Amino acid sequence: MDPAYEQRLFRQVNGIKTPTKSPISSPFGKSPGQVTPTKRLQDAGLDRFIPNRAVVNLSKGFLSTPPNENVDPALLSGTKDHVPCSENKEFLLYNSLLRNELLRDEIETLTDENDERHALSTPKHVRSLFKSRAPNKRKYLLDSIDISSPYTISPIGTNSHRLLRSPKKAVRKIPKVPYKVLDAPDLQDDFYLNLVDWSCQNILSVGLGSCVYLWSAYTSQVTKLCDLSSEGDPVTSVAWNDKGNHLAVGTHKGYIQIWDIAVSKRIQVLQGHTTRVGSLAWNNDILCSGSRDRNIIQRDVRCPTTSEKRLVGHRQEVCGLKWSPDKQLLASGGNDNKLLVWNQSLTTPFQQYNDHTAAVKAIAWSPHQHGLLASGGGTQDKTIRFWNTLNTQQLQCVDTGSQVCNLAWSKHSNELVSTHGYSQNQVLVWRYPSLTQVAKLTGHTFRVLYLSMSPDGESVVTGAGDETLRFWNTFSKSHTHKESRSELNLFSHIR
Repeated sequence: MDPAYEQRLFRQVNGIKTPTKSPISSPFGKSPGQVTPTKRLQDAGLDRFIPNRAVVNLSKGFLSTPPNENVDPALLSGTKDHVPCSENKEFLLYNSLLRNELLRDEIETLTDENDERHALSTPKHVRSLFKSRAPNKRKYLLDSIDISSPYTISPIGTNSHRLLRSPKKAVRKIPKVPYKVLDAPDLQDDFYLNLVDWSCQNILSVGLGSCVYLWSAYTSQVTKLCDLSSEGDPVTSVAWNDKGNHLAVGTHKGYIQIWDIAVSKRIQVLQGHTTRVGSLAWNNDILCSGSRDRNIIQRDVRCPTTSEKRLVGHRQEVCGLKWSPDKQLLASGGNDNKLLVWNQSLTTPFQQYNDHTAAVKAIAWSPHQHGLLASGGGTQDKTIRFWNTLNTQQLQCVDTGSQVCNLAWSKHSNELVSTHGYSQNQVLVWRYPSLTQVAKLTGHTFRVLYLSMSPDGESVVTGAGDETLRFWNTFSKSHTHKESRSELNLFSHIR
């Protein structure tokens, strides 16, 4: 390099007037008469040379480094919402460590994917690399290493230590195959029926033809509860009460039989419907029944004749009924593509949703957010819609690509499972509110028309026209989420 050019460059960068000799030594040794940088700085009244890096954007320069072949480029740009592989997670951790050590960010934990992406793409602020600041007076003792000690031999700082020792989020794995499969001969392939229900006492009831069978999840013992073949009246719906000691059985002729499981005896027969009863829903001692005659009958089983109340609002068969977790509202779906919400004190619906374009059988109230209702449409609709019943607004909608037959929310996490018919016959697990698919479970060869959840909330059972019942491990108690606190939820706390 030309010594004169080096001289002009050194003056321009540092603003120091120096002799004409080059300030940069030759890599092959100091030539005679060459002035060293130390001598030159001493002549200028300075003690050392510090390059000016105030305008250098280290963050931008680091992120512009080309990634390796195992890292998705969308991860660096912050446009990717999901990190599916462990290699990307390791890259996120390494990236956070570099930010802590080079840019003095205070990243201590990577709680979830959104926080990871936020920590990497939008740091709190870009600090000057050599900017001094007051030392942190808090001391952290991690295991046997005192990382706040001035005599520590650790090459990394406090925040990086906490980041490395923070608990790692376990990878969610849902088995793709059922852990149990039961034969269910004569299980009807009818979209409008509800023939499977799991009680709080861990007993599964199944309507097969004109019979109702009970299967104990504790002993795997199967017993026949009733046989209505002599009456020529097939079973069209079953539903357990909240205590799990009484089972309601709806029939094709419009009757509802109440059975006491402890003594295996029929204790009541309720009349009122003129055609089949396809849906049932308990609210303590109050039983609601929906029928093809378009009516919903609500009655107290302790005095059914005097407490009968007819809810008129659907123009076609009622195929879905669900009470809200606080037992204040009843949601009903019908073959008229309507979703109605009822109050106990009224005989007409006070809310009506008409956005579905097919029959609404799949209905589920969220146990985690007050007033959140999910509904699914049939073959011509194929969507799952989420409603805020507090302000009657639709929150979200997702197209599933196939007929939605059932919905059920997890008791432990903000997730829900859906079963589908035409044309994929699959079981899907969704994460709310992102509506990303956690798992896709296949195995049924017919429409998955029936769904019920175990009392512990960890398993679901599905039934289909292929005459099988399949048990899946879909949820885990380790993913427990607390119910969101809201001032609008009058039933979650005392005011």
